Amino acid sequence: MVKEALLIVDMSNDFVADDGPLTVGKPAQKIVPYIKELATEFLEAGKMVVVSMDAHQPNDPHFELWPPHNIVDTEGQQLYGELNDWYQANKDNENLIYSPKTNYNAFFKTGLAEIFRNAGVEKVHTVGVTTDICDFLTVSGADAEGFKTAIHKRGVATFTDLGETMINHMVRCFHTDVIE
Repeated sequence: MVKEALLIVDMSNDFVADDGPLTVGKPAQKIVPYIKELATEFLEAGKMVVVSMDAHQPNDPHFELWPPHNIVDTEGQQLYGELNDWYQANKDNENLIYSPKTNYNAFFKTGLAEIFRNAGVEKVHTVGVTTDICDFLTVSGADAEGFKTAIHKRGVATFTDLGETMINHMVRCFHTDVIE
């Protein structure tokens, strides 16, 4: 049986809350129950769950492209709502990892690929925001590191009209499994 891990990407207040500077808003809020349920299933099955979170310093050059967001140790960088409650309730579980990132790709200079390889993970399931940016580039990163990939349609959202296009692109480029 293939050993699997769940990767929750950028479900922060700044990306999900109505007043977040880069919010996906209601579409992101709508996927929270699904992500919470899926993460619980993974942990209960003894599988790894990683919360991958944008982590920027106040003077990050990234803010030349985007409004300031996910500044380290701010309320905006915290997990959104019920996901934060879920994380707090489960944070002592050895299979739950918090992984800060400074790039769109959750594998870029984070050590995440090595963590997965050491745990025997072969397939990475991705949920979170945004489908066409961080999710897409994270799936690309997982593929480049040699992992099989899956994207959960009910667990991703974006603020553009490119969500479905990028899911199709993940299938074409990385042979990503689509979980309906």
